[in-house]
Amino acid sequence: MALSRTTCAIAGAGPAGMMLGMLLARAGVNTVVLEKHDDFLRDFRGDTVHASTHRLMGELGLGDAFRKLAHHRIHRLQVITDDGSYTLADFRRLPGEFPYITFLPQWDFLDFLLEEADRFPNFRLLRHSEVTGITRNGNRVTGLRYRDADGREHELGADLTIAADGRRSVLRESAGLRHRAFGSGMDILWFRLSKRDSDPGGMVGRLSDGRLLVRIERQGYWQGALAIRKGGYEELVADGLERFREMLATLKPFLADRVHEVRTWDDVKVLDVQIDRLQRWWRPGLLCIGDAAHTMSPIMGVGINLAVQDAVAAANVLAGPLRDGTLTHEHLARVQRRRMPPTVVTQRIQRFLQTGFLEPWINGQGKSTTPVALRVLKRVPRFQGGPARAMAIGLRPEHPAPSLR
Repeated sequence: MALSRTTCAIAGAGPAGMMLGMLLARAGVNTVVLEKHDDFLRDFRGDTVHASTHRLMGELGLGDAFRKLAHHRIHRLQVITDDGSYTLADFRRLPGEFPYITFLPQWDFLDFLLEEADRFPNFRLLRHSEVTGITRNGNRVTGLRYRDADGREHELGADLTIAADGRRSVLRESAGLRHRAFGSGMDILWFRLSKRDSDPGGMVGRLSDGRLLVRIERQGYWQGALAIRKGGYEELVADGLERFREMLATLKPFLADRVHEVRTWDDVKVLDVQIDRLQRWWRPGLLCIGDAAHTMSPIMGVGINLAVQDAVAAANVLAGPLRDGTLTHEHLARVQRRRMPPTVVTQRIQRFLQTGFLEPWINGQGKSTTPVALRVLKRVPRFQGGPARAMAIGLRPEHPAPSLR
């Protein structure tokens, strides 16, 4: 029998939705998270776990268990140009006990949050439940509609509905929330290659001849990210797969003997890079968080960090009013006021890096020389802590309220 009502209904079991669902459950709020898939196994999702998230897990009493999950630690982000090697961000300069970021498969992260949430009887995850829109009474959102695995339509009433359903959020569209798009002149191609014990490790970007290739060391393989100009994927396909492999081998010679592992274009996934944000994140009865509120560029790898921080801020503000039945639209506005400034500043930094450096580079408009910023960071190493802090901690890290711990 389908559930007909709950206190908080959350669309989307990604990092924002699962973190918020777990925190609200800990606070005693009846919470339902809806996920259209049967599991979390989707490749090339954001897998970065930041220092702020490690600290958050410790504050929740989950740090020891969380660190037992198989992960790979990154202590520096390096860039290699034709002139030599440079350190862009040195995470060893971070304050606190986590001088690193980690790469952890997103499905393991979400399974961990689910296991913790399942400890509470007031939490429920509905799998194979595709959210199709909101329900409303006048101007107030009263819940959501969803379709189950058999194609049957259902309605779930809720005191508060959370849109955590990603960059193409059905709920924000259904609610008529308008977003401001800033455009992007680049896309990212994701792929993977096998890793050997003799390979040089770490997270390293290669800049050469108008190309940017980033290799990310993972558990047992390399994750590759090639930046291309917007719409350039079709041209690469037209040039042929062998030409693509040759490009990879030129940029990363030690991988030349395994570029054949990209067997077909199906092994290459295209990320449509976008930067946008909602002007208003809420309607009475509805709040957007994570990518549903603000789509981030993959630059700096901070999308998950912002999503998790949104969830913590939302739980801090909303758990008490939801539990007590005193929720008003002012609580929703408080969440936006709290999270909008770090979102705006982070997006401005991303846009500056994209339009001022990366996009001219990959479009052949920039000079193929080492950027001045990298030279300065090499000359004054202590400055390498600034980019590290922006990536690993963020501009407004959140802490769970005592009632959530």
